[in-house]
Amino acid sequence: MAHRAAQAGESSSPAEGVRVRVWDPVVRLFHWTVVAGCVLNLFILEDGDLAHEVVGYTIAAALLIRVVWGFIGSPYARFSQFVPTPARLAGYVGALARGNEPRLLGHNPAGAVMMIALMVLLAGVCLTGWMSTLDAFWGEEWLEELHEGIANAILVLALLHAAAALFESWRHRENLVWAMVTGRKRP
Repeated sequence: MAHRAAQAGESSSPAEGVRVRVWDPVVRLFHWTVVAGCVLNLFILEDGDLAHEVVGYTIAAALLIRVVWGFIGSPYARFSQFVPTPARLAGYVGALARGNEPRLLGHNPAGAVMMIALMVLLAGVCLTGWMSTLDAFWGEEWLEELHEGIANAILVLALLHAAAALFESWRHRENLVWAMVTGRKRP
């Protein structure tokens, strides 16, 4: 019952400051692992070094776990809960353009599309990074350029994602970054 009330955006308790669990530990660990890994590999570690590769494999493992969790995990982690239909996405984007988008506990449709795009790009950067270690592709310039291009696309989308989270935090008067730390949001 409380879960249904939380999904509907209603409070299951009249008390102020009530929070509902939205982001489970697997989702939060995936999110912050990817953030840390991308910062390390894009700005700190040298391309091709062992540390760069270890971080890449860590991100690949986290991505694999997250994909599995998207089918068997908690309600807000499941792809079936948040991947929008084209009509639902169009309706949300239209409401957003009019400034009256609904506040949702889980991913909003635009955020869901961003998440899927980032996950696809992460898979691509992990795959191209792994391929560059194989004898068959060793030193292939096109593969290195593709790997770098995907990494740059991740950076651009991650910055847009962060800006959107800050905008939504302001619009709906709640700290979405902190919600990804604690896993809890107001109902």
